[in-house]
Amino acid sequence: MPPPPAEPATGLPPTTAVLLPVKAFGSAKGRLDRALANSERAALAERLATLVAQAANDLPVVVVTDDDAVARWTDRMNARLIWRPARGLNDAVAHGVSRLATEGIDRVVVAHADIPRAHDLDRVGDFAGITLVPDRHRDGTNVIALPTRSGFRFAYGPGSFARHLLEAERVGLPRRLYFDDDLAWDVDTPDDLSVLEAPKNVVTKPQDAGA
Repeated sequence: MPPPPAEPATGLPPTTAVLLPVKAFGSAKGRLDRALANSERAALAERLATLVAQAANDLPVVVVTDDDAVARWTDRMNARLIWRPARGLNDAVAHGVSRLATEGIDRVVVAHADIPRAHDLDRVGDFAGITLVPDRHRDGTNVIALPTRSGFRFAYGPGSFARHLLEAERVGLPRRLYFDDDLAWDVDTPDDLSVLEAPKNVVTKPQDAGA
């Protein structure tokens, strides 16, 4: 049975964390192979993950990975590591959220590790229900914030934003759409690389999607 609806909250509870699923830097960004050498793609993946981790501000950062190099990076970032053998993005996120729930973390902000203009992820987590941040194509879901015990089923991949909207409706918690030009821009193709040097817009348009 879905949990009862929660009222939107102001401010962050003390038990909120940012969760980053991070795949091996060396195998990340395969669609950039025509623009960047393998070493350059690995360096870019690490740079992007660092930018996203820094956008957590004062929130603790937790990394889910199965890669030794990412684990060492996690330590350098003073972040916490959750080791999960490779079973896909949805499994990694679900495992991380479940683990945090058992450890007393009430809310989690799940962010992709390839958002070069990421900022203020703590602000995404300041709503008691479910917050969805779509990519700029309104196709993928770059950031999700939700209670760790909501029973939300993650469904990343092409068209995930529509699936996550339906899942938020199924769960029955208040939901908020959070349109942000910077958080919406991820790096997948060579054309996306131009965003790396562009200034941040920091324009957000939260929209309560109703209960």
